[in-house]
Amino acid sequence: MPTVSPPWTYTLQLPRDPRAPGIARATLRTVLAAHDLGTLTPTAELLAAELLANAQLHTTGPYALRLLGRQSGRLTVAVWDTDPRVPPGFTADAAPADVVPDEDAESGRGLHLVKACADSWGVSVLRQLGASRGGKLLWADCQG
Repeated sequence: MPTVSPPWTYTLQLPRDPRAPGIARATLRTVLAAHDLGTLTPTAELLAAELLANAQLHTTGPYALRLLGRQSGRLTVAVWDTDPRVPPGFTADAAPADVVPDEDAESGRGLHLVKACADSWGVSVLRQLGASRGGKLLWADCQG
């Protein structure tokens, strides 16, 4: 009889530091190994790397990596930051042509990779209430 593990969540608060995305990816690998989800590591790490890079490059405040383990080997990789602006092309109604950069562009492919590699993806804009800092949460799901 298979064992069903309950859903779990990890949140890693990250400072505004160029080393933070690497620390977050190392944490992700450790968490997935601890939950016997090593097969998800390559895809989850790519998703996390792109979402973390977006937060590091395009926002000015702190950010956080959030991992949500779900039943049936499903994982949500999410990155929260304080900027409520949604990146161009990261809405459900955006056509893929809206996010593909010019052939010789040095950046701009990250969110296109997220959309191509994730089973589902999205964004939640968070209102600032009380102690909440608002901002946005970009997320992507993958399944083993």
